[in-house]
Amino acid sequence: MPSYKYVYFDLRGRGEIVRLTFLAAGVKFDDVRIARSEWPGDHKAATPFGQLPYLEIDGKKFAQSIGIARYIARENGLYGDNALDGLKIDQVVGFGQDYFMKWATAFFEQDEDKKKGLQEKLKNEHLPKFLGDLEKLLTENGTEYFVSSKLSLADLSVYDVCENSYIQSPEVYNNYPKLVANRKLVRSYPKLDSYLSERKVTDI
Repeated sequence: MPSYKYVYFDLRGRGEIVRLTFLAAGVKFDDVRIARSEWPGDHKAATPFGQLPYLEIDGKKFAQSIGIARYIARENGLYGDNALDGLKIDQVVGFGQDYFMKWATAFFEQDEDKKKGLQEKLKNEHLPKFLGDLEKLLTENGTEYFVSSKLSLADLSVYDVCENSYIQSPEVYNNYPKLVANRKLVRSYPKLDSYLSERKVTDI
C-alpha cells in the first residue's frame, strides 16, 4: 500500500473532495492542514505548481484536486464498473465544478453591490438549474446514486459542491427530494459519518 500525504488548507474549498474520497475508500492518509495565515510562507515553494492542494505518494508530489480524487476513486472501486460509468461520473464531477466556479465568483467578489447581484443570480437562477439537472440525472439512473447502484466519486462530488448552498439556503432543496435522499445516503455512509459529524465548520 502506498504512503499518502495530502496537503491543503484547513477548510473545505477545492480540496475537501479528496479527503472525502480517501475516507469513503477506507484508505489511510496523512491529512496535513495549513492555516491560511501560514500561506505562502515556505509552503508555496514546496508545491508542484505553487498552489494547494497536492498529494504526496511515496515521496512524489502531484497537484490538482479533481485529478487526485479521480486517482483515489479509480484505485478503490469508486469509479464505476466500466468506461461508460467513468464517463457518467466525469460528467457529474465536471458539472459540479462548473457550478462551484459560479459560487466562488460570488463568494470572493469584493464590491458589495456586485456581490449582492451575483449572489441573487446564483440563488435564483444558477442553483435551481444546477439542482434540477442533478435531480433529473438521479431520476434517469433509477437508483439513489448518480451512477449504477453504488457509491461513486459522482455522489461524493455532488455532496461536497452542494455543501455551501445546503447550509445557506436549505429550503431550496425542498423541491429536489431525490437529491436530498442522495445527500442523506452519502452523509450516513459508515466511513464518512464520524468525519462529517466532527468536521470543523468553515465558511468555504
